[in-house]
Amino acid sequence: MDFINALFNGDFMPHGHCLLWRTDLLILHVGGDILTFTAYMLIPVALVRLVRARDDLRFDWMFLMFAGFIFFCGATHLLGIINIWHGYYYIHGIIKSVTGLISISTALLLWYLLPQAISLPSKKNMQAKISELTQAEQQLASSNARLEAEVQKRTKQLEKMATTDELTDLINRRETMRILDIEISRTTRQQTPLTIMMLDLDDFKAINDNFGHQTGDHTLRAAADCCKEQLRKTDFIGRIGGEEFLIILPDTDLVSASELAERVRFALEQHTSAQSALPLCTVSIGVAECRRSDTPTSLIQLADEALYRAKAAGRNRVCRAEP
Repeated sequence: MDFINALFNGDFMPHGHCLLWRTDLLILHVGGDILTFTAYMLIPVALVRLVRARDDLRFDWMFLMFAGFIFFCGATHLLGIINIWHGYYYIHGIIKSVTGLISISTALLLWYLLPQAISLPSKKNMQAKISELTQAEQQLASSNARLEAEVQKRTKQLEKMATTDELTDLINRRETMRILDIEISRTTRQQTPLTIMMLDLDDFKAINDNFGHQTGDHTLRAAADCCKEQLRKTDFIGRIGGEEFLIILPDTDLVSASELAERVRFALEQHTSAQSALPLCTVSIGVAECRRSDTPTSLIQLADEALYRAKAAGRNRVCRAEP
């Protein structure tokens, strides 16, 4: 109890006596302490708010130590104002002692943390790292773009390989059957004509036997090119067997298809007879128009029967399927 009474004993000589109670000295000391106290109170509040708002700060407790140090420094200035009129020197001394302890603790911890703080990257280093990361990101984006382009290229190549005959560059049997199925569905739905032509090169085995398979391959490519030249952009031609081709003619009736078949037959005969590097090659063609009940299999069978009749009739001719 005596300690408490002594602690709050303000009967010691106030500082005002030392200043002779001069107005000018009082204004200077009291005004300076008020400004310093106000500044010291604002700084720890700002530090505490910073630590609470940021969860990514390193050494955040060090900020709080500084806040405590500055707060008690401000408290000594507040007591300096009070002691102008009342001499609370015990309280003033205790606050100074606490300020000193916090100050020395903060200083020692600061020296302890100094190597870690020095190792933190500077703004220049951070900018350099950001620049390196930006360049790496750009290089990665460029590599991804090249990789994506290569993947798209490879995908197109694989799609082409899956649907294209490698020798003649026509669509293969699987793709031909897929398209034929689509076109039959369309012609059934829209009530439009659809005709197909089954083509088979005459005596092709003799060409391979007499001239070799390489010449046979050249003949197949020539036949494919010759057929494509006679077709419209809306027509389809595919290689469905060794020397067999199937032509799909949307929106074409049997008469028009038969006339086109004659042009194809004549064009191939003229083309191979004019090429000294190729043996004479002719083609037999069966033409069939799609009926309402036809499926891809039945329609091909219909054209195939017409083709066999063309072969039996002496080859190098066009035969229509019987209704």
